[in-house]
Amino acid sequence: MITSIARWLGVASAPRRRSSHKASLKDLAGIRNHLLQAIEDCLDQQALRLRKKIESARTPQELWMLRNDAFQLISQQHNQSVAAERINALIQIFEGWLEPKQLVRIK
Repeated sequence: MITSIARWLGVASAPRRRSSHKASLKDLAGIRNHLLQAIEDCLDQQALRLRKKIESARTPQELWMLRNDAFQLISQQHNQSVAAERINALIQIFEGWLEPKQLVRIK
């Protein structure tokens, strides 16, 4: 109820999430490395294109949006179960950079 009243009054009851902050180059490099590790054993032309997209992403949100491409690539090289496991392992890397409702696990 306090949350509802605070929302109604336009007052935030919880501190701002880290997602409102700009990621440093070091932060982005760490996220990129984890995403690249997830596809490291994928070696075809599609994997090369995805690596270039990952390297050119400028925000954690852009990198998160590439997870579907990574899932597809890993699924083709291995299977959907392996792909889901690898993509779900990335969720903890993105915590604090995205809204919690965006961090949905693949089943």
